[in-house]
Amino acid sequence: MQWAIIGMNVLYAALGVVLMFVSIKVFDRLTKIDLEEELQKGNIAVGILVGALFLSIAMIIGRALS
Repeated sequence: MQWAIIGMNVLYAALGVVLMFVSIKVFDRLTKIDLEEELQKGNIAVGILVGALFLSIAMIIGRALS
């Protein structure tokens, strides 16, 4: 029974990572900002934006999966 719980947790974690990736790609397409280029330039404001986006999407996905 514990293996089933561990398996479900791994599945939820993988699903969360996939949803996070898709969400970032959708956000990147909807905005005019090239996030990867700006981050490579060292733009701290974009870094804060991406961090806040990760946290908010993670909270939404976490509530949706529980």
